[in-house]
Amino acid sequence: MTPSEAGRIVFVTGGARSGKSTFAERRAAQNGPGVTYLATAQAFDDEMTDRIARHRADRPAGWVTHEEPLAVPAALRAVTTPAALLDCLSLWVSNLMLAGHTDEAVLDAADDLLRAARERGGMTVLVTNEVGFGIVPDNALARRYRDLLGWVNQRAAAASDEAHLIVSGLPLRLK
Repeated sequence: MTPSEAGRIVFVTGGARSGKSTFAERRAAQNGPGVTYLATAQAFDDEMTDRIARHRADRPAGWVTHEEPLAVPAALRAVTTPAALLDCLSLWVSNLMLAGHTDEAVLDAADDLLRAARERGGMTVLVTNEVGFGIVPDNALARRYRDLLGWVNQRAAAASDEAHLIVSGLPLRLK
């Protein structure tokens, strides 16, 4: 790892099944051996259990996986590998909301996460869903989630050194 990669934040966004996780995994691996995968997903049903198992099986041998649905900034601070890949901000925001966090608390946690990424000795890749391209949701909880994730994504993109939008498997570098 070169000194320029210390504290580097790479932001990767896109829609569902856009290829963003695959792109993020490749980007993290470019940093050399030693990647810690921070997973925020929780299995509340059989379909999600299967999804998580497929993701685990797809990760390269030798990667460290840490599953953490809520205390993500602390988990990131504990990472010692040259690269950390957080997949994903979208589920993390949802987890915080469902755990009863206020919007302000979620935004404060996002700021703490970005500080942890900047202070790391290595690169951090943040994966998130772009949920603002669709129609306005018909219920208050879904609108709150869309808005809150949008604000978290804006903060993460602004703090990043690189930002990529993935559409149909094709990356578009935003910065």
